[in-house]
Amino acid sequence: MGLFGLFNKEKKERLDHGLQKTKTSLFSRLSRLITAKRKVDADVLDELEEILISSDVGVDTTLKIVERISARVKRDAYETTEELNIILREEIAAMLAENSKTTASDIELPEGRPYVIMVVGVNGVGKTTTIGKLAHRFTAEGKKVVLGAADTFRAAAIEQLSIWAERTGATIIKQQMGSDPASVAYDTIASAVAQKADVVIIDTAGRLHNKVNLMNELSKIKNVMKKILPDAPDEVLLVLDGSTGQNAFEQARQFTKATEVSALAITKLDGTAKGGVVIGVSDQFSLPVKYIGVGEGIDDLQLFDKTQFVDSLFN
Repeated sequence: MGLFGLFNKEKKERLDHGLQKTKTSLFSRLSRLITAKRKVDADVLDELEEILISSDVGVDTTLKIVERISARVKRDAYETTEELNIILREEIAAMLAENSKTTASDIELPEGRPYVIMVVGVNGVGKTTTIGKLAHRFTAEGKKVVLGAADTFRAAAIEQLSIWAERTGATIIKQQMGSDPASVAYDTIASAVAQKADVVIIDTAGRLHNKVNLMNELSKIKNVMKKILPDAPDEVLLVLDGSTGQNAFEQARQFTKATEVSALAITKLDGTAKGGVVIGVSDQFSLPVKYIGVGEGIDDLQLFDKTQFVDSLFN
């Protein structure tokens, strides 16, 4: 096995380990269902619905999955509960495929300018840590990275991002706590252009107590960036804590109203049995899951691969 194969094997093992709690919770209940019942009928589908909802797949997404399975059972004459595992796996994979794409690369660098990522999410979801791990990914690939500490409402956020910049070899642009976040974003873009950087990652404040202010602030940040780079940001990445289950749905709802979110990063999946949130949030908001966090290590933020994700859940 070559080096690339070894790396992929190690990545898959970390994914398997990171999703173990979700897998154990989901499939212990599925196994009991399949053992207790012989035939796929209305009662089995009702129990399957309960299992998926309790795994934080979400009510709407669960109903969609169950409806698809019911249609397939009727159309293809599936009868035994042993076949239910196969059908469920295929339908979840198909649902993820509608919003996500498997790719070997995080980003496609535009010609002559940096790729700009604006990162949003509430405090405590692992937003700054996710930015640090992204910086590590990109610098390890030989890319020049500039970080913008535009969460100026928390001194801890600026300090934490500074530590990540030093750790990863990225450049950080920051101002004093309480400074105008849009001013930090402007300085970050200007510096990145001057340095001919490859990637810019802008941190933002995670306050949801006043949604109008949040919307105005994020809009202002985007507008000042466009003064230098009209196409910025290339990506608005919403970070969600997978361990919060249904609360992650509400956070996604608020942030998609406040700004044009283009992709999701779902963290802390290794410490929870609520990994079904990956399926539900992607489906309900028609957004691709781009990254998942499956551990605390610097390499444990993985580029989401729907095929490997489903394989780790069902194998």
